[in-house]
Amino acid sequence: MVLTASLYSQLLKQIPRTTFSQLVKKHDGEKHAKGFTCWTQLVSMLFCHLARTDSLREICNGLECCLGKLHHLGVEKAPNKSTLSYANANRPAELYQDLFFKLMEIFRDNKMLGDGRHRFRFKNKLLTIDSTIISLCLSLFPWAAFRCAKGGVKLHVLLDNTDYMPRFVHVTPAATHDVNAAWMLDLKPGTIVAMDRGYVDYSLFAEWTERGVFFVTRLKDNAKFEIVEDREPPQNSNILADQIIRLTGVSSMNKCPYLLRRVAVWDPEKECVIELLTNHLDFGATTISAIYKERWQIEIFIKTLKQNLNIKSFVGTTENALLIQIWTALIALLILKWLHYISKAVLSFSVLASMLRLNLFTYRDLYDWLDDPFNTPPLTPIPVQLSLNFRRPGQLALI
Repeated sequence: MVLTASLYSQLLKQIPRTTFSQLVKKHDGEKHAKGFTCWTQLVSMLFCHLARTDSLREICNGLECCLGKLHHLGVEKAPNKSTLSYANANRPAELYQDLFFKLMEIFRDNKMLGDGRHRFRFKNKLLTIDSTIISLCLSLFPWAAFRCAKGGVKLHVLLDNTDYMPRFVHVTPAATHDVNAAWMLDLKPGTIVAMDRGYVDYSLFAEWTERGVFFVTRLKDNAKFEIVEDREPPQNSNILADQIIRLTGVSSMNKCPYLLRRVAVWDPEKECVIELLTNHLDFGATTISAIYKERWQIEIFIKTLKQNLNIKSFVGTTENALLIQIWTALIALLILKWLHYISKAVLSFSVLASMLRLNLFTYRDLYDWLDDPFNTPPLTPIPVQLSLNFRRPGQLALI
C-alpha cells in the first residue's frame, strides 16, 4: 500500500495553512469568493510554475487530469479558466507578496536554505542589488508602456549572499531608474552592498556613509577625483592600484564630501582594467575585488528565475495578475531552492526542477525521491476482493 501523498502535496505542506489563512484574513482575499478559495488559487498558480504551463487552459486541464488526487492538496475540484482568470485580476497581489516574505522568514529561521554564513571571513552582512526588465507585448499590456513598440516591467532584487535568496523585491515600470529602488532600502550599519555602475548616486553614497553602510561598485569613467593616499597594492595579485581619493567634481564633491577608495583590478578574462569604488577603507584590496566579483551571484539568480519558472509568458494581462504570477514564481523558487539544498543527488538546479515537473503527482516519499529521483516509483497495488464466509441457505455457519 502507498503510504505517502504525491510530491506536490508534500511540497504544499511547507506552507503553513494557519499562516496563509491569517494573511487571507488580513488582506480580505476571499471577499465575494463564492466558493473559490485563495488556497485553490495558490495551488493553481504554483502548479503553473512547477509544471511550466503556459496558459490558463493548461493549468485547469492539468489539474483536471488529476481528478481524485486533489483532495490531499486541499482542493475540491480543478478551477475553471474564467474563475481563475477573474481571481488573478481581482484578488490582492499583496497577499502573495506577504506570503513570500513570511515563508522566507520561516525558512531562514529553521535554516532550511543553509547555515546563514557566506564564504568570506568578515562577519558583515553581504547583499547584492540589481534589476532585470521583464519584456511584455505592448498590445496585450498597454498599461506597461516602456518604449514606442515595447512594454515591460522592472524587477528590483536585493540578494542575500548567505543563501542567495532575496531580502527585498520591488516591481516598477520598466522606465524606472535602478537607483530609485536603492533609496528604498533600510540597511543596518555594517552592511556591505555590491552593485553595478547603474546605482552610482553620490547623494546616496553620502547617506550610506553617514549611517555606516558600505558599498562596492564601479567607478564612472568621467569621475573626477584627487588622490589623497596611494597604498601599496598586494604582491602577486591582479590589484594594480589601491588609493584613497576625494571627489573633485563640482556636483559630486558637494553631494559626497567623504573620503572614498579606488581599487584598480586587472581582469585577465576580458583583458581590461576594472576600477572599483568603495567607502570601506579597511578591508584588503583583494577582499574588495572579491566582494565585487560576488555580485555575479545575482545575475545567476535572475537567470535561474527566468529559465526555470514561468515569468516570461503570463496567464493574465492585468497588472494585478502579472504581480500575482511574479510573487507565486518567487514562492515556487523558494521551494525549489529548499529542495536543491536538502537533495543528496548530485543534480543541477535546472535538472531538479525538470525532474520535479515530471513527477509532481508521483506517490513517493519526498526525501527518498530527492535522494534518487531516477528510481522507479512503486506500483499502485491492485485491490484484491476479500473472500468472506457467508452462510448459504440450509448450511450451518462456519465457526
